[in-house]
Amino acid sequence: MGAASSAIKGRNQERARLATAPRRCQKPAALTETAPPRPRRFLPGGPLKGRIRVPGDKSISHRSLMFGALAVGETRVTGLLEGEDVMATAAALRAMGATIEREAEGTWSILGVGVGGLLQPEVPLDMGNSGTSTRLLMGLVASHPITAQFVGDASLSKRPMGRVTEPLGQMGAEFSGTTLPLTERGLCPAVPITYRLPVASAQVKSAVLLAGLNTAGITTVIEPVPTRDHTERMLSGFGADLSVEEASGERVIRIRGEAELHPQTIEVPGDPSSAAFFAVAALVVPGSDLVIENVGLNPTRAGLYDVLRQMGGQIEELDRRDVGGEPVADLRVRHSALTGIEVDPAVAPSMIDEFPVLFVAAALAEGRTATRGLDELRVKESDRLAVMAEALRLAGARVEEREDGLVIDGTGGEPLPGGGPVATHLDHRIAMSMAVAGLASRSGVEVDDTRPIATSFPQFETLLDGATASLPA
Repeated sequence: MGAASSAIKGRNQERARLATAPRRCQKPAALTETAPPRPRRFLPGGPLKGRIRVPGDKSISHRSLMFGALAVGETRVTGLLEGEDVMATAAALRAMGATIEREAEGTWSILGVGVGGLLQPEVPLDMGNSGTSTRLLMGLVASHPITAQFVGDASLSKRPMGRVTEPLGQMGAEFSGTTLPLTERGLCPAVPITYRLPVASAQVKSAVLLAGLNTAGITTVIEPVPTRDHTERMLSGFGADLSVEEASGERVIRIRGEAELHPQTIEVPGDPSSAAFFAVAALVVPGSDLVIENVGLNPTRAGLYDVLRQMGGQIEELDRRDVGGEPVADLRVRHSALTGIEVDPAVAPSMIDEFPVLFVAAALAEGRTATRGLDELRVKESDRLAVMAEALRLAGARVEEREDGLVIDGTGGEPLPGGGPVATHLDHRIAMSMAVAGLASRSGVEVDDTRPIATSFPQFETLLDGATASLPA
């Protein structure tokens, strides 16, 4: 028997073993309405000093697990974010046949099943609070001959999935609805399509490209507005036949299906979205001088830092380098006198998750900050425009909510009065943003529930307390 035949036989034996083996899915702890909330009042503390390192990038962590699960062989990942959202992805991939093991904190081994090798899950795939897990995994399932039920927590179950089910339906997948819980029936062979994104969405783009991996022919996605490009970078690194070109001011991404992905060794850089909370905190708390190590600065993700610099923020990049094809640097951030600006809506896709904490910076700047073109924030884990407007008003800020953005008149560097309790609506970014507001207040800001923070940044409170030498109330 030749080497190739032996390899195929070995893969088939492994798939057969996985098909009959008991599942070892580690189900994330969902935030249920019956579980007790964990309120906290975040008090003003000392300046942020020293050096910290935030957890691995959430977007890259999700994709490392997914692409490793579709490669033939062992992929090794260091720096993986071990928050609940990423663990939901790991559990779902285990349920579909991949072997995913934690070897040490942040270090993981993934034994993939190969493109086309996903198995029928025996249980519903519980996505917890993770929209990224849900939409990208729908893309994977779409071109496999399996049926999967997706379920999630109360917050995720309200989020619209139609923007993903529509193009995947064109490829042949069938869906029982457009919100969770829903059932998806994949089609193999699926139909390659050319799809122009009606709204800027890296998740929709990625879902279509992932469906295209196991679809004969060429699947094309056209982006009128560029979005984060981790999927394109990483799929190319895993060996996919993928091309990106500019045409008439648009990005055209093509992927050739029936791909064979090759295992990789991946070092996940620090999450720029997680670093954003500490960067804003250091800018607005007097006396702060903080270095945030190993922050990913992919240009499709780093819009917030450019906007903060436009406002007068002192943010210096140290030791800029490449890690796994992604630009990375240590950020030195010092307390700065910020000035309000009109934020160009064209930058929204590169900082869509960072607007809640930018609103906090705006509340402490000199003059008026105006944002627009942020309709997408109304369909996140919460309606982030309405929720942040109300939260900042409770803390004493002057905020006007408009249809597609907020207008904020800042304090000119004076602390916010403080107050609360702020309703987080199970949204981790609301909770962390208002924690930062509490540091720059006179009496502190109370949030009604800090449990959602664990979905993306389990160490947040510990790091914050250490950097400011403050103690929980």
